[in-house]
Amino acid sequence: MSTLEISDFCNKKEAQLLKKYILTNKNGMKLEVLNLGGIITSLTAPDKNGHYEDVVLGFKNTEDYLQNSYYYGALIGRYGNRIANGKFEIDGKTYQTHQNDQSNSLHGGENGFHAQFWNVETVENAKFPTVKLTYLSQDGEEGFPGNLNVTVFYTLTDDDALEISYEAETDKTTIVNLTQHSYFNLSGDFSKSILDHELQINANCYLPVNEKMIPTGEIRQVKDSSFDFSDFKSIGKDINENDLQLKLGNGYDHTWILEGEGLRPVAKVFHPQSGRMLEVQTTEPGVQFYSGNHLDGKFETKTGGKNNARTGFCLESQHFPDSPNQADFPSVILKPREKYESKTIYKFSVKQ
Repeated sequence: MSTLEISDFCNKKEAQLLKKYILTNKNGMKLEVLNLGGIITSLTAPDKNGHYEDVVLGFKNTEDYLQNSYYYGALIGRYGNRIANGKFEIDGKTYQTHQNDQSNSLHGGENGFHAQFWNVETVENAKFPTVKLTYLSQDGEEGFPGNLNVTVFYTLTDDDALEISYEAETDKTTIVNLTQHSYFNLSGDFSKSILDHELQINANCYLPVNEKMIPTGEIRQVKDSSFDFSDFKSIGKDINENDLQLKLGNGYDHTWILEGEGLRPVAKVFHPQSGRMLEVQTTEPGVQFYSGNHLDGKFETKTGGKNNARTGFCLESQHFPDSPNQADFPSVILKPREKYESKTIYKFSVKQ
């Protein structure tokens, strides 16, 4: 039987505002979500023995979610990824956003959607356990124009899939690029490396970056390169190759240009030891594959040990980095009376 419950998450100081929402499907798969940043603190998936374990990174100490510099499990906006120098133009007017990544704006700025308290409510009479998260990003917040009303639905289906649907509307022309920033480790042991995970991405091209991790504008073929994941390949196979792009990102931290349009399969990740398979579908044109290069071991994991580099990976479905400043990239402009809509599915299964 599918269930949904709500509980206080923490009772210390400002953390008393935190609420946790727990969704469970008929198989016993469980999703735990905070009203802070829409953060996914736990998501379980079955292994080849039918055992469900948590497969997303998070903090052992609950108070650490209030200073979530890794963006663990959070909703990202208004603009996922980087904007060069934090600047962009709309209709000839220049906007300056918060520069929180050297000279760049990253993931919506210092106090982006990941750091905001969202209104969360359960969706009655939904086919599967669903929560609805809403947030009003006010005109000028972090330097972005327009009052932006955002709605996100998290749904846990009975085929062990997490469906994430995004909607947004504005009263002034603005830019929008929303995503979800969960780090996965399909082993269920967050002290272990993800380099043994096998990855496949349905993409023929990716976006090279400069020394500030901003796309150069070039669209580069993945064939015969370290960035070729057109067939299953272990994440660690080429990650230490003598490749300038890998050196700039200290590993993978790049956008792959996805094949096809509409909601379609775009990536798979397989962990041979546990048998867990993660399949990603999205309506977005790109996916940022990040191999957890900058996790630094400062915090304890939920399973013991430290969150060292490359103990988690992200597959962030999104539009391209710095799109407002690159005319050849898909547009991220949202105008009044238009509706932003996006959907991504993370489906778990077992492969023997």
